Amino acid sequence: MPTRSCARRACLVALLLGGSSGVLHAQSSSFGGVVAVSNQLVDRGLAVTPKTPVVQGALTWTTPSGWSLGLSASSETRSPGQIVEALAQASYAWSLSSDWQMQSGLLYYRYGNDSHWRIYDRVELAANWIYRDVLTLGVSAAQLIHTGGRGPRGAADIGFRWPLVWNLSVSAGVGTAQYLIPPYERDYPRYQYGHAGLVWENEGWRVELNHIMTEHAPRPRGSPAVSPWNATVSRRF
Repeated sequence: MPTRSCARRACLVALLLGGSSGVLHAQSSSFGGVVAVSNQLVDRGLAVTPKTPVVQGALTWTTPSGWSLGLSASSETRSPGQIVEALAQASYAWSLSSDWQMQSGLLYYRYGNDSHWRIYDRVELAANWIYRDVLTLGVSAAQLIHTGGRGPRGAADIGFRWPLVWNLSVSAGVGTAQYLIPPYERDYPRYQYGHAGLVWENEGWRVELNHIMTEHAPRPRGSPAVSPWNATVSRRF
């Protein structure tokens, strides 16, 4: 799985997109999925949910040619059945050389029925360059759906993961993004985010603990604060 930053987006989305990295070596089309629990849903260093457990699930279909289709959904455990974020994605991955791989994708984000969050519904075009599953460079452009007249909002980031011992890896990443909807009273057109942590993986299980950092990212009234620590336990099948 290529490096993906939980500070960059929700952890399940990272796992969902990472699922297409192996299709270049697959022999036939296949289905897969992930179930995960996190202490908070975080998207590019910004909190989507309060500091409460979130259950996440994703399904992917991949082809030998490099195509991948996926769906994911997230729900707070205190409100089971009420979706706080849903995602549909189509991506394509191919080899550039023996060390480099590229992945491009189109994503559609839809948030819960709360009007406060529905304004963040968007379509996003992303591209990633991956070096040996160790280094990932990514750029993206997002277009909001319910706020006509606003142009695409850009983001760029770099992620790093290095294996240690006992199935552990160190993970880190930094990025910068244009705020999707800046608050009226202040103007921060761009903010920075990052993470540093540890990842343990074994036979489909993945445990990840990250320290989340953001700078110059104003929090709109009523929005939840970001927990400085983000933990996720997931199972791939």
